[in-house]
Amino acid sequence: MKARGIVRRVDGLGRLVIPKELRRKIGVNDGDEVEILGAEGCIIIKKYAPACTFCGSSEELTEFKERKLCADCLRELRRGGNST
Repeated sequence: MKARGIVRRVDGLGRLVIPKELRRKIGVNDGDEVEILGAEGCIIIKKYAPACTFCGSSEELTEFKERKLCADCLRELRRGGNST
């Protein structure tokens, strides 16, 4: 099978270098977090964008027990979890 992209070798510790031009293309800078997913024989690497566990919002996030919650969902939980 012929390669259709940039080829990199995985080292003995399972690491690989993501080329700078690809990192720039998806907006990943030094120190940024990335999300790694496996799907149908592929590895997908994308810039990590934290979101609320319940509604998916990325605004005003707070972490609670290793979960992200937005301010609205946190207020709703404090009221007893009954949405109106």
